[in-house]
Amino acid sequence: MSEPLSASMDLGGRKLTIETGELAKQAGGSALVRFGDNVVLAAVTASNNPREGIDFFPLTVDYEERMYSAGKIPGGYIKREGRPTEHAILSARQIDRPIRPLFPDGFRNEIQVIVTVLANDPQVDSDVLGQVAAGAALAFSDIPFPHTVAGLRVGYVDGEYIVNPTIAQIEEGLMDIVVAGTKDAVMMVEGGGNEISEEQILGAVEFGHEHVKKIVALIDGLAKKVGKPKREFTLFLPNEDLDAWVRKTFAKDVAKAMRVVDKQERNAAFDAISKQAALERLEAKKPKHYEELKSLLESSKDFDRIIKAMEEGELRTMVVDEGLRPDGRKPDEIRPIWCKVGYLPRVHGSGVFTRGQTQVMTICTLGSKSDAQRLDTIVDVEGKRYMHFYNFPPYSVGETRPMRGPGRREIGH
Repeated sequence: MSEPLSASMDLGGRKLTIETGELAKQAGGSALVRFGDNVVLAAVTASNNPREGIDFFPLTVDYEERMYSAGKIPGGYIKREGRPTEHAILSARQIDRPIRPLFPDGFRNEIQVIVTVLANDPQVDSDVLGQVAAGAALAFSDIPFPHTVAGLRVGYVDGEYIVNPTIAQIEEGLMDIVVAGTKDAVMMVEGGGNEISEEQILGAVEFGHEHVKKIVALIDGLAKKVGKPKREFTLFLPNEDLDAWVRKTFAKDVAKAMRVVDKQERNAAFDAISKQAALERLEAKKPKHYEELKSLLESSKDFDRIIKAMEEGELRTMVVDEGLRPDGRKPDEIRPIWCKVGYLPRVHGSGVFTRGQTQVMTICTLGSKSDAQRLDTIVDVEGKRYMHFYNFPPYSVGETRPMRGPGRREIGH
């Protein structure tokens, strides 16, 4: 049995410790992070076999806040903890964003990252420690993950940047910024603040990334001691001959469709670039490897993946090289704006905001203090007096799908 390993460093005047090898031994990789009185465990596991018939990367990130971590018992009649809190969902999305793009293309094995807050220090939010723990667990695991990731929070008090500020410092300061990245690049920036300059924001990102690099170096050093070999996984990449033929055949079609100004007409132009259209062109020209290409077109989802990659490449070319967006606007041009207030009768307040083809209706309701939301979380917050709920109905993007409760995207917005 391997011995537990640990490594520590100073982070903003406090001790950050990363441990592995003592808990969650049957997971593909695990890491325990300690910072002050915060203790966060991350465990990652990959399935043995790829999921059949999918064309996306099946990564799931769960962030669990247990009431025992703050010495609390859940309120209400039901004491068993169930669905995640809004904060837990936002924290899971925050962990997901910087790691998802770094997995190899064509990875189809299910990967589950579970981050659990075991002990909570009420002075420091545990969410960014979840980013550190998840990045460390992946680095220590048998899963191919080429770039180590870490994250932290940056505050700004009395003209000074602070790493992982306390709750009191965040309330006193001008900004609350989360920075996550690798040793080479910033992968995610999220946060808010009062009126601050762009220079202060850029300074916070640079300051945060310098400390992220130090955490990444700590993780990498410990990963070398762990020395766990990476498993071999089958990557589902498009056939090279099919990829070359599709790119050559539809390059002009994709470029033309991307430059259609009207969004619905642009979508229709891309819909016309279909598998059926590809089969018709293949039949008309009968190129080399005709039978193989026809079989691949009929039996796989590679065509749609290749076209999607071409769309992304063409969009980047337009924005970077030509300074244009798909609807013909320059980077500093905005779409026509139309607004109207008092749109609905009887409600306390309402308004419609329209920018181009994007439209939002907002309805406001005022209540008394007794209407405030009571929170039962690991953080000592009495309640929530301001609630902002975001709904994303399928018709807003011209689609059909079942109407169920709010998903992670709606909660995340």
